[in-house]
Amino acid sequence: MASISSSPRTIEEIFKDYSARRAGIVRALTNDVEEFSNLCDPEKENLCLYGHPNGTWEVNLPAEEVPPELPEPALGINFARDGMNRRDWLSLVAVHSDCWLLSVAYYFGARLNRNERKRLYCLINDLPTVFEVVAERKAIKDKPSSDSGSKSRGSIKRMADVQAKSTPKLADESCDDDEHGETLCGSCGGNYNADEFWIGCDICERWYHGKCVKITPAKAESIKQYKCPSCSLKRSRP
Repeated sequence: MASISSSPRTIEEIFKDYSARRAGIVRALTNDVEEFSNLCDPEKENLCLYGHPNGTWEVNLPAEEVPPELPEPALGINFARDGMNRRDWLSLVAVHSDCWLLSVAYYFGARLNRNERKRLYCLINDLPTVFEVVAERKAIKDKPSSDSGSKSRGSIKRMADVQAKSTPKLADESCDDDEHGETLCGSCGGNYNADEFWIGCDICERWYHGKCVKITPAKAESIKQYKCPSCSLKRSRP
């Protein structure tokens, strides 16, 4: 069963869990497809394909407890095994597996704020779906688990309409960089450049080059709420 001995809580932990479960399912539907097919006996009860946090996969009955510990994969994947072309059957299982992987990731991410959920989505979206791999639309290309997300922190500006005030707006990898190419630095007036570190003020919502406000990516990590020089000056006035 898809148990959760220790629930992932941070973005990196959830993405690592997602990547490992995905890798197990991809293996079942590609490299281990004969073994997977043999386990999906239509004469058996409703079977599910599980991916586990250690990168393994399993065909098993659904959890008995209600509600289950985790969202359940598609039930009865074995029933259609002999009634469809094998490739079509595997593709169908792959599509349902993609849905399950996303539901598990966002089950763990229910307590994340808006911007954290957006970052999690961007990390997940950088990987080809299980369906794309199975349908040979893209080569199998699994990224390293958590490092791929943390490595990009501070390298690309991340824009959002509303930021959670409990978290400073850091320059993260984003899905929508092209939409914000017209953004200007609130200090020097320079255009946005994806190769530079940017940080957003939680008070006035303006964005700044890190170098213009003397904030480095490392320093930004420890700031709970960033106030630009202008807003800091206003707050300090009697």
